[in-house]
Amino acid sequence: MTQQRLHLVFGGELIDTDSQEFADPSAIHVVGVFPDYASAFAAWKANAQRTVDSAQTRYFIAHLHRLYDEKLAESPTGELRA
Repeated sequence: MTQQRLHLVFGGELIDTDSQEFADPSAIHVVGVFPDYASAFAAWKANAQRTVDSAQTRYFIAHLHRLYDEKLAESPTGELRA
């Protein structure tokens, strides 16, 4: 059985063009979750091109399958738990 490779596309206005911090996190535009990188990239590109005149607006692709694996003793986001 192959592992699903889910990707989340989201974006919004950043506080600064050199930052990845959103000006208003409650206004983040969630484009959607996609089953493969190619469809996520197409969605990312369409939204990035739609907002090209807004220098502080950025869109991102999050690789959901890389975020956390509860079967592993250590995972990249495991350190975020309080």
